[in-house]
Amino acid sequence: MSDPASENSAPSDFIRDIVAEDVRSGKYTNVHTRFPPEPNGYLHIGHTKAICLNFGIAHEFGGICNVRMDDTNPEKEETEYVDSIMADIHWLIDGWAEENLGLKQKSEGGDQRSEVRGQRSENQAGPFFASDYFEPIYAFAVRLVEKGNAFVCDMSAEQTDEYRRIGKESPFRNRTVAENLDLLARMKAGEFPDGARTLRAKIDMQAPNMWLRDPVLYRIRHAAHHHTGDAWCIYPLYDFAHCLSDYIEGITHSVCTLEFEVHRPLYDWLLESLDLPRPLPHQYEFARLNLTYTVMSKRKLKQLVDDELVNGWDDPRLPTISGMRRRGVTASVLRDFAYRIGITKYPSMTEVDALEYAMRDEFNKTALRRLAVLHPVKVVITNYPEGKTEELEAVNNPEDLGAGTRKVPFSRELYIEGADFMETPPPKYFRLRPGGEVRLKYAYIIRCEEVIKDSSGKVAELRCTADLESKSGGATSNRKIKGTIHWVSAAHAIDAEVRLYDRLFTVPEPDSDGDFKSFINPHSLEVVTAKCELSLGEAKPELRYQFERLGYFALDPDSRPGRLVFNRTITLRDTWAKEAKK
Repeated sequence: MSDPASENSAPSDFIRDIVAEDVRSGKYTNVHTRFPPEPNGYLHIGHTKAICLNFGIAHEFGGICNVRMDDTNPEKEETEYVDSIMADIHWLIDGWAEENLGLKQKSEGGDQRSEVRGQRSENQAGPFFASDYFEPIYAFAVRLVEKGNAFVCDMSAEQTDEYRRIGKESPFRNRTVAENLDLLARMKAGEFPDGARTLRAKIDMQAPNMWLRDPVLYRIRHAAHHHTGDAWCIYPLYDFAHCLSDYIEGITHSVCTLEFEVHRPLYDWLLESLDLPRPLPHQYEFARLNLTYTVMSKRKLKQLVDDELVNGWDDPRLPTISGMRRRGVTASVLRDFAYRIGITKYPSMTEVDALEYAMRDEFNKTALRRLAVLHPVKVVITNYPEGKTEELEAVNNPEDLGAGTRKVPFSRELYIEGADFMETPPPKYFRLRPGGEVRLKYAYIIRCEEVIKDSSGKVAELRCTADLESKSGGATSNRKIKGTIHWVSAAHAIDAEVRLYDRLFTVPEPDSDGDFKSFINPHSLEVVTAKCELSLGEAKPELRYQFERLGYFALDPDSRPGRLVFNRTITLRDTWAKEAKK
């Protein structure tokens, strides 16, 4: 797999500049980052930016990047999501930064940090989990209580929110250390129902930053956990588990998206209040990826799945990594895209055209050319001998002469694309028309002599004659004909189901106004039975194919011997740009 950092100039941004200075100054001798998704859904292309940044920094500075499941919310998290996340990460970084992947291992003895250092283990290839640290995190909570920096609060969630909004202290804030320790232990033992009590940090109810107004650290949830089962009935909130998990794993640079910038003072306060041995991790923030013509919220993606508006999390119309992989987008395209858009501190909307450009740029260089007709119309060349078959030479990829050539059968009866014929065409129409001529790619110039229609008036067959002296590559092949179209020999064609995917939404920002589901593109999927050249019968899932003049396609996992299924990854040209100009 390609490495974007070596193909292009090494990326440069403010976070990498910070890491480089920390290494130069000796602040850290080993760079250690992490990618901490919550396993409550499938990863999407927004996570690609975070993965490539965190693994990219580790890769470029010879460090390690841990994958840690932020699994502190048992009611929304599932093992299915853990498995999908790991599959997506391994696919995305395979052959690029696998050597920088920190994996969970067992260790005997040592302090809380050395037990979970994040080194690769051949025996355990699993991710880290925040739930791996529930015991030490609870011990840290006890320490905060002992230091007078946390208290057990009996207010409801609604009361807590209201008191924090107006800056009013909880009536339970001044409980004694002994009382708080007793209540916390009883919370852990399961004595109280959900919502009855919380553990809160004791900071400053007048702080301008709302996240410092005595935030909740633990809440009661009598719910089974996908990783720890029924071992716990109290669960730490993200802000408490996040900074301590970073510390336990020895993370040096904790890179988050920009919405966590206001959380950073709490991150620092918690670590400082526990008087932990140095060095401490530090949090840095960057602008998340926002992409036009899609939604990036896992909650909204789940709605699309649950409401059956798409065919599962790996539907090729979704921005999920598994959906894009199924559509035919390669890991190298996604990595290249993540490097191209860069890392900034300023929120912005990235045009989906940038992603589509990255696809076309790679596939133009690498995709094998093949002939396929999506909406077939039969052509009979009346002056071509019946029963005769020629094998014509076709180039596999004009951008890569090393890809060689192949033989394409040609015969009297062919299929051409329905859109390549019009009875009454507009001006400057250079495809086939009654009495008009076009060149069949790799073959002859043909002239339409007769149009045969079925009982409904639909074109059923075109009878043509060929200039048999105009064969491509022959002495008279340089006849000037403006139109060239593709075709497939009817006698040798194989059928394939082709799924023509398009953008899922009709507007650039479906999230910005009203119900996002009302903007779903009714034409985001068209399924056709195509006529394909014979060599596509040996198509491989790891390869990409350009159906000439149509777009780039990939084999779908639904394919079986004798039943080919192709997905359109991207069209050859941006058809949406034309619509935008209308």
